[in-house]
Amino acid sequence: MALSLMSPASAPPQTQKHRNIEYLSRPAAVSMADRWFEIASIDHFWIRRRFAVLKALVGGLIGSAREMAEIGCGHGLLQRQVEDQFAKNVTGFDLNEYALQQNLSRSSRVCCYDVFERDTDLRQRFDLIFLFDVLEHLADEDKFLDAVRYHLAPEGRLVINVPAGQWAFSAYDTAAGHVRRYSSASLEKAAARNHLQLERWTYWGLSLVPILAIRKLWLSGKTDQSQIISTGFDSRNSLVNAAMGALARCEPLPQRLLGTSLMAVFRFR
Repeated sequence: MALSLMSPASAPPQTQKHRNIEYLSRPAAVSMADRWFEIASIDHFWIRRRFAVLKALVGGLIGSAREMAEIGCGHGLLQRQVEDQFAKNVTGFDLNEYALQQNLSRSSRVCCYDVFERDTDLRQRFDLIFLFDVLEHLADEDKFLDAVRYHLAPEGRLVINVPAGQWAFSAYDTAAGHVRRYSSASLEKAAARNHLQLERWTYWGLSLVPILAIRKLWLSGKTDQSQIISTGFDSRNSLVNAAMGALARCEPLPQRLLGTSLMAVFRFR
């Protein structure tokens, strides 16, 4: 999930508690509230809609992929969705041990790994890499994307999802560890600096834009980070979750008008 990869912590790797975590790197602090991992579930309307957008945009690439990876896998929601829908594995990389210990994937590898270490066994290994709600956490986009490209096969594809609309930047973004939100132009510019060419893209969450604006006003002035995350992302109950899911589906795809999020596919230039 969304996180910021930082320098390794000084403490030695801990033994895994829930999942069989492969420790390729030491765990490290990340710029992401643990509260988010407690709220985000496989049935959350936003998680489900994000996956529906992914299938609409690149479903064929998933079906034909030889090896896939998710950098910033968190507690494995996307890994589990791909396993369930496509019967394929997605190697998950993250540094947040708290999230990795709760990883929901059933058969995919779960690795504590810092992409900046550039493990030679992982060089150009993956022909499809997911970078979902990660890039907005990084102050240095270029250094990070350069490290990501090391792991991408020459003919591979990088699928990026980020929050859209700098106008919507709010207390929630700050609590979640976001540095910025994106437009299609700003994301394409960041990718182009790193020898990545845009192939296809879409905004999504058009019908949720009014709610995003209300959330910004509602959270203005609040300071409790855990409460902000809960207020800003928790869908409250099954009825609200179902209603929000129905609302989220009220948009054509792909669409270039406006959205709360942006998903795009890139390849080497």
